[in-house]
Amino acid sequence: MSGTTRSRVLAALRETEGYLSGQELCERLQISRTAVWKAVQKLTEDGYRIEAVQNKGYRLLSLPETLSAEELESRLKTSWLGKKVYAYETVDSTNNRAKQLAMDGAVNGSVVLAEIQTAGKGRRGRSWCSPPGSGIWMSLILKPEFMPECAPMLTLVMAHSVAMGIRETTGLEAFIKWPNDVVVNRKKVCGILTEMSAEVDYIHHIVIGCGINVNIAGFPDEIAQTATSLLNEAGRTFSRAAVAERVLEWFEKDYEIFIKDLDLTGLRDTYNDLLAGRDGMVRVLDPKGEYNGISRGIDARGELLVEQEGKTLRKVYAGEVSVRGIYGYS
Repeated sequence: MSGTTRSRVLAALRETEGYLSGQELCERLQISRTAVWKAVQKLTEDGYRIEAVQNKGYRLLSLPETLSAEELESRLKTSWLGKKVYAYETVDSTNNRAKQLAMDGAVNGSVVLAEIQTAGKGRRGRSWCSPPGSGIWMSLILKPEFMPECAPMLTLVMAHSVAMGIRETTGLEAFIKWPNDVVVNRKKVCGILTEMSAEVDYIHHIVIGCGINVNIAGFPDEIAQTATSLLNEAGRTFSRAAVAERVLEWFEKDYEIFIKDLDLTGLRDTYNDLLAGRDGMVRVLDPKGEYNGISRGIDARGELLVEQEGKTLRKVYAGEVSVRGIYGYS
């Protein structure tokens, strides 16, 4: 078990029905009685209700609605992803913070969380709405050994992981709007932004940012017609930590499938099953000339295949191209 002492104590209490003695905690986690006591005290201060009974031990009674490093680390059942979680109250953007941490030596698989983003970033430099305490504002740090040209496909890998994580934790039918959004009922609940520091043949690090609207009740007028939240679509709130947990567990699994072939061969079929607007008419907004066609899913490199008249398939690269057909933003 990794993570901070608090996250390890919390994980042990979470996994135990009834009481867990202080002695057993010490032996299981290889820490002192004082360390256990301090961890329990700090968790209590953070809103966890932990009952302590003499000669019985500790019992976890209830959890706060929080997305702290301890909460996420204590939940994750991953092998390498999220073993180190950096959580902040306020950052300009989790991607910016993650890039700095990566340059400072943060390990592969580190996760960055924030309650508030003052300058959240979307695709093409757009701002991202990040109200406090209601969403998952998260970035992943990867330090892979593959070539830089493979990196853009990770946006699609993350979209698949987010859609599957949302489906499992909420029961909502989440779909992917190629290449970097996840939608529910034709409205956006998640945006993804992948950034990379690399040389011609070497990647220093990749940062994948992910903003998921979980318990947001309302949106600014300019995006209210195209954005939604899990709360709005399901009519109830959800644990942000539970959603983040499943997304990260899916990403670890999906990433390992991806690196086997260094393309989307192993994910293509399930990705296309989740692709919003598949087999429907789309308009491709290409600076070289706009055109219409039928979306036929992605190929192994993550390019969107658009069928034009005469059954000709045209490959659409993400870059500066937008595809419309699901809802009215590009």
